Amino acid sequence: MSTRPTLMADQMDLCADRSAPARYRLLTGLAWLLATTALIPVAAMAQAAPPAPVATPPAAAAAAPAAPVPGAASQTGVVQRIVIQGNVRIEQETILSYLPIQPGDVIGRAQMDLGVKTLFKTDLFADVSIDLNAAGDLVVRVVENPIINQVVFEGNDNLKDDKLRDEVTVRPRGIFTRGKVQGDVQRIVELYRRSGRIGVTVTPEIVELPQKRVDLIFEINEGPKSGVLRVNFLGNKQYSEDDLRGVITTKESRLYRFLSSNDNYDPDRIDYDQEQLRKYYRNHGFYDFRVINAIAELAPDKNGFALTYTLDEGAKYKFGKLKVETDLKRLNGAVLAQLLPLHTGQLYEDEKIQQSTDALTFAAGAAGFAFVDVVPRYTANPKTHTVDVTFEIKEGPRVYVDRIDIVGNTQTLDPVIRREMLVAEGDAYNRVLVDRSKNQIKALGFFKDVDIKQTPGSAPDRTALQVKVTEQPTGELSFSAGYSSVDRLVLDLGVSQRNFRGTGEDVRAEISVGSLRQQIQLSFTEPRWLGRNLTAGMDLYAYRYDFTIYSGYDTTSVGAAWRVGFPLSQYMSLSGTYTIHADDVIVDSSLCGATPTVSPILCDERGATFTSLVGYTFRWDHRNDPINPTRGYSAEIYQGFAGLGGDVKYVKSTVTAAWYHGFSPAWILTVSGNAGYINGWGGDTVRINDRFYEGGDSFRGFQVAGLGPRDTNPAYNQALGAKTYAIGTIEQTFPDGLPEQYGIHMALFSDFGIVGGLDQADTLYPGTSTPSVTVKDDLGFRASAGISVFWKSPVGPIKIDLSQVLKREPYDITETFKFSTSTRF
Repeated sequence: MSTRPTLMADQMDLCADRSAPARYRLLTGLAWLLATTALIPVAAMAQAAPPAPVATPPAAAAAAPAAPVPGAASQTGVVQRIVIQGNVRIEQETILSYLPIQPGDVIGRAQMDLGVKTLFKTDLFADVSIDLNAAGDLVVRVVENPIINQVVFEGNDNLKDDKLRDEVTVRPRGIFTRGKVQGDVQRIVELYRRSGRIGVTVTPEIVELPQKRVDLIFEINEGPKSGVLRVNFLGNKQYSEDDLRGVITTKESRLYRFLSSNDNYDPDRIDYDQEQLRKYYRNHGFYDFRVINAIAELAPDKNGFALTYTLDEGAKYKFGKLKVETDLKRLNGAVLAQLLPLHTGQLYEDEKIQQSTDALTFAAGAAGFAFVDVVPRYTANPKTHTVDVTFEIKEGPRVYVDRIDIVGNTQTLDPVIRREMLVAEGDAYNRVLVDRSKNQIKALGFFKDVDIKQTPGSAPDRTALQVKVTEQPTGELSFSAGYSSVDRLVLDLGVSQRNFRGTGEDVRAEISVGSLRQQIQLSFTEPRWLGRNLTAGMDLYAYRYDFTIYSGYDTTSVGAAWRVGFPLSQYMSLSGTYTIHADDVIVDSSLCGATPTVSPILCDERGATFTSLVGYTFRWDHRNDPINPTRGYSAEIYQGFAGLGGDVKYVKSTVTAAWYHGFSPAWILTVSGNAGYINGWGGDTVRINDRFYEGGDSFRGFQVAGLGPRDTNPAYNQALGAKTYAIGTIEQTFPDGLPEQYGIHMALFSDFGIVGGLDQADTLYPGTSTPSVTVKDDLGFRASAGISVFWKSPVGPIKIDLSQVLKREPYDITETFKFSTSTRF
């Protein structure tokens, strides 16, 4: 505190009087300066004088140091003690633990400033000051930040409180700071901006409570929703505006899109859409394509934006010269060039470049080069509209995997994720294997999102991999009810857990009750049996099928199956099964009298049998998506041998295959086929319940068991089942012109093939060698065509097939309309 006397008002006015003569002002100023100089020691002596005189020996007085002046601030000195002032809730020990100054320290202004900054960084205080008085007391004065009692959101009609709480950083019982609150205001504004409300305002209000507590209230004025009125494209010649609107994620605002947020104006989404346009064009040959600009104009009434993308499509390019260059020994560029999934003259596609880079990286890794960089170099030839691409393979820096960290798995155990990794700790880092590991973890179906990123390791040549997963529910308790023109009324109850106790085991229990079919099934699958890459499982089942309306008999079956499988390669797998089941073919005895009302063949098939069946399945899956494929192919071959024990002897073989080609997201061509053959051995014939019954979903246009061998006697007209079938399908999906939110998809289809074949004994009159004139069995060609409509309705998926039979046998039973639905809740 300064001891200099302050200027009196008249002195200040006098000094400030610019109208007085200059000499007079100078003399007056000198007089005032001398007076104040003389007063300084007098004032100091007056402050230092004790209240009562104390006698002091002359020698002692001479040796005594000058007495300290309490309360006087000092810039430097030794800290004798630390005095905390202003703290109400925070203990002194807590403040002292943060303070970087201790008693006995020699400090100056720099150390005191550091102490102030250190205490401010704790976010515990709204104000801090530190002074060192002449007595050596370090006085720390603090004003505590209050504690947040509750966080309240008002005015948020379109965003729930829970979503806003997840966005802000302030929490009840947390420390209130204005910096945090301002940051949270910006976060809330950004959240609303992404939902299409550009004009939102957020005002924080503070309600002070006793004991240094506050209520924090975010007053939100959401403002009108800023939709997208129009999306325009300029410069597009090759593709229509409708085509390009299907490429971008931003949609025009429509009433039926009330459940979607893609029709809100979001600048970040506009940037993403530009990248989507670039990918689309460059994957269709337009190497020079660019988005010149993207302009968003607010409508005069401020009810939405009009977006305009200005495009420069350029010309279509094809691949020109393709080369692979490398200086690495044991790698031959000419040989590697043969592995490229592209060729000269092919339409230019960015995706092909990425596929080629991955193929070369994998090939180099297989040759022992785990550390390579494949860099494509482009040379565009505008005159010939070709792009020459040279893939340069260089030896990259040697990097090894230091450790693998799994984060985000709140339910799934670490080993379940680690066993899907194709690289282990200590292995050489391989980007292709890391990408494949990511896909394998995704394929588990346990996680909503999977991300693998590199983090610094313990040394320059070491890297750590962080596998971040986001769990999603894997258990399901379902009840469904529906109607099908095939199965009539169906009720299903199921309990399943695809990740039982986080171990990756699949446990299921299902009950199905319908007018035609009743079934109960229990199954268990262990994906890594014996700790190896083996899939093992067991199924227990029992069912009853009322087949009287189609073939005049009921059948029941109770059985168990054991399964084990293993991968042969990335795309191929092999599995084996052993199944035992007891079957019973039930035909009412009263119908098998002297004048039977069911086919005599059925009467001979009555009774129970026991089947012991060994089989294997070979799968080859090269689809780009196992659920909704748009490219690739798949095939499956099954063969089963019955007769190693039991009462039934036969060999059963089936094969299915499919090929997919997507011309666009709405135009997907699927060509598929399936065939089967069953034949008895050791003198056995094939029983009626082991034969193939085709129709319905497997051959549209024909009723279930509506084509194939049949006893055409007008008294019963019953299907007998077939030993052989081969059915092909061509299906083309196409745009239906309806919004995606309606969930309606349509496809044109054509099914064609043959179904037939009976054992000779089944074509004769029972007990004779005379052919039956009512049993018809022709391997004639059948064909149908039609349209399928799929609707993801609010009550469940609905499928409608409208078919027209193009080729049939006279005794076949056709079906023009088929409807099925179910609901799950």
